[in-house]
Amino acid sequence: MSIDLHHAVAVVTGAGSGIGRAAAHAFARRGARVVVTDLIGERARTVADELGPRGVAAACDVTSVDDLRAVRGLALDHFGRVDLVMNNAGVLAVGPAEDIPLEAWQRVVDVNLLGVVRSNLVFLPGLLEQGSGHVVNTASTAGLLPYGFDRLPYTATKHAIVGLSEALALYLRPRGIGVSCLCPAGVATNIVEQIAFYGKPAPPRGPAFPVLDAESVGELVADGVLRDRFLILTAPQAADELREHGADIDAYLSRLTKDTP
Repeated sequence: MSIDLHHAVAVVTGAGSGIGRAAAHAFARRGARVVVTDLIGERARTVADELGPRGVAAACDVTSVDDLRAVRGLALDHFGRVDLVMNNAGVLAVGPAEDIPLEAWQRVVDVNLLGVVRSNLVFLPGLLEQGSGHVVNTASTAGLLPYGFDRLPYTATKHAIVGLSEALALYLRPRGIGVSCLCPAGVATNIVEQIAFYGKPAPPRGPAFPVLDAESVGELVADGVLRDRFLILTAPQAADELREHGADIDAYLSRLTKDTP
């Protein structure tokens, strides 16, 4: 079921920097042609220029179905097909649960979760028609484990993306389409630009995972697509946390509570 990236056309959202940019480069190094999209069109164009003839750029707001349709049209006009879609755009709202306003929740849900939903509506029909392809959804270890209480809207959407991705895998894999869910831990990116802060910061509570550079994560994503892996972790330690969490959720939550500074 794995796709041949050497002949693939990839669409990556949020690819103007960080993980998206690194994944675009990793796909291109394996021979893929890449439609680089970002909310900030200038950043998308910079990355596409870095890729040379393998890259083309578009400004894209994932809260707009029309923008995503335009990206699909660009991919088809420029490269003739779409084989891989990486849904990577995301924003955060950080602060105590009681201080984060409803409009911040709505913004995070609209971008992080409904952005993936809109992408599915635009790109899945073509993948299903050709009977091949791959979808990568960027979630987070905060979408696998309960430690992200200080960024609750982000945590909720990332949990939703994990569940959405698992269900999509059951639906799409029998139809020849792979699904991967990227769950990064700490990654050195400029995501702080996408964070809105509210109230007094809460102390962290949870595992201390290592921080990777974005380029290493991009390589993990490309290798995961080639191997048709569902869960792509940037911190192997997260697998141990998942096993402990799954074995006894009450005990796991109790341990994290006791570990609170």
